[in-house]
Amino acid sequence: MDPLVLGGLVALMTIFVLFSGVSVAIGLLIVSAGFLIAFDGMRSLELMPEILFGKLDNFALLSIPMFIIMGSSIASTRAGADLYEALERWLTRVPGGLVISNLGACALFAAMSGSSPATCAAIGKMGIPEMRKRGYPDGVAAGSIAAGGTLGILIPPSVTMIVYGIATETSIGRLFLAGVIPGLMLVGLFMAWSLYSTWKSGNIELLGGRSYSWAERFEILPRVLPFLVIILGVLYALYGGIATPSETAAIGALLCLLMAIIIYKMWSPSAIWVVLRDSTRESVMILFIIAAAGVFSYMLSSLFITQSIAEWIGTLDVNRWVLMAAINLFLLVAGFFLPPVAVILMAAPILLPIILTAGFDPIWFAVVLTINMEIGLISPPVGLNLYVINGIAPDIKLKTILLGSLPYVACMILAIILLCLFPGLATWLPDYVMGTAV
Repeated sequence: MDPLVLGGLVALMTIFVLFSGVSVAIGLLIVSAGFLIAFDGMRSLELMPEILFGKLDNFALLSIPMFIIMGSSIASTRAGADLYEALERWLTRVPGGLVISNLGACALFAAMSGSSPATCAAIGKMGIPEMRKRGYPDGVAAGSIAAGGTLGILIPPSVTMIVYGIATETSIGRLFLAGVIPGLMLVGLFMAWSLYSTWKSGNIELLGGRSYSWAERFEILPRVLPFLVIILGVLYALYGGIATPSETAAIGALLCLLMAIIIYKMWSPSAIWVVLRDSTRESVMILFIIAAAGVFSYMLSSLFITQSIAEWIGTLDVNRWVLMAAINLFLLVAGFFLPPVAVILMAAPILLPIILTAGFDPIWFAVVLTINMEIGLISPPVGLNLYVINGIAPDIKLKTILLGSLPYVACMILAIILLCLFPGLATWLPDYVMGTAV
């Protein structure tokens, strides 16, 4: 059978299996085993265990559970509420300061926790009721938190970037740095739209917050600054060449757990057990998907599907930006139905040769891909953040949350366009800090 036709058949079967309700990892293994048996015979199954466990034989993978413990430790405390309150106290007299403080808190907490749902829950529980009380439209209140929560997979340290780096054998340090400027750009675009929407409503008192004394402003800082210092310390250790990503993640996880115990009095063994239990569950899920995706990639390669697709794309007489637009559309649709980790691990083996053949930078492409995944987090039918917000504020209709998040989707699309026009937004900082990649 022609490899391109076979590739289309693999895609259809993968979609069918994943929509059947099985987990992503099991679905990938079923599809891989089925096609390997059909075209290579039963002997191909002998290689599957070796490939499955061999994919996990990577020291860099240790950073994933460590960063997850780091984020889970923060998410299990009142750090999100304190971060929101700290920014609210400092920005209360700034025009539109409440929505700015909410988005700023989302960006910082997302960077600390790396979890989109945790960010929505931690910041939204305080931010949404407060914004509604001050007269902000429900769409702005809910949409800004839903969109702000997505920043965790872009702003470092990001588990999604680690997964992309492992899947494509790309420098994780460069990927982290590549997400900084686009992440800040997205925060700026979100804030600009929120302020415009608030101003346009015409009935909002932008300076309606209470006044805080300087003592009250400084009083809350000791509860949030240690976590921010840890994040900055982890990044400094990573980029300063002091430690590897796995080592810095381990130190960061230990320090965040200690800070949660010391600052927020999380002495109870049951509370610590919950952090470790939930972190283990999420880590196993991600690592299982990585292992299964390794088998899936082997199947695509052994049946010459990946090579044939890359060769076919190379023969097309198509402008490379038309090709990139098609890739973005594919990622956007995939992100509507699958979690970011699954999309990256499934698509990377196919897309990486294509983008390299077309002359695109894989570091730059990682940022574009991640923003597409962010859009999926606030888009139906699976948009996780929408349902988290609906759980926090059940009296706000899901339709209102969706409509409120659509302008932020437009901001993300604008960010992708700006990255296409100015690739240096993603590549300048990695090249400046770590030198130009060879």
